[in-house]
Amino acid sequence: MFDKVKKNGTELLGKTNRIVEGTSIIGDIVSKADFRLDGELIGNFTSEGKLVIGASGVVKGEIICNNADIEGEFRGKIKVLEILNIKASAQIHGEVVVGKLSIEPGAEFTATCTMITNNKEVTLKDGKGSK
Repeated sequence: MFDKVKKNGTELLGKTNRIVEGTSIIGDIVSKADFRLDGELIGNFTSEGKLVIGASGVVKGEIICNNADIEGEFRGKIKVLEILNIKASAQIHGEVVVGKLSIEPGAEFTATCTMITNNKEVTLKDGKGSK
């Protein structure tokens, strides 16, 4: 009844998954597309795209992604291969590993920070990654 079409990464460009405010997820999220989180995630997040944690968003766990913008709260370990933008309303606690880092004045940043020079690809749990 439904045709199953195998999609490559280019067909996911411009598409964003969204978890709205008031939603809590306990567990792991793996996504090839961009992701916006305005709710709460207690668990790990892996994406080949960009993660946006909105002002009401809370993540407690481990994040691995290519790019990220954080306006809300993050506690744990985050690895962003390219650019991490931390907005003035953000609260970051834990361990940060980034290619490039931007922090707006007013952000709460209580973390260790390591800059990486060789950007590696994000490897999803299925062992496949982006280039």
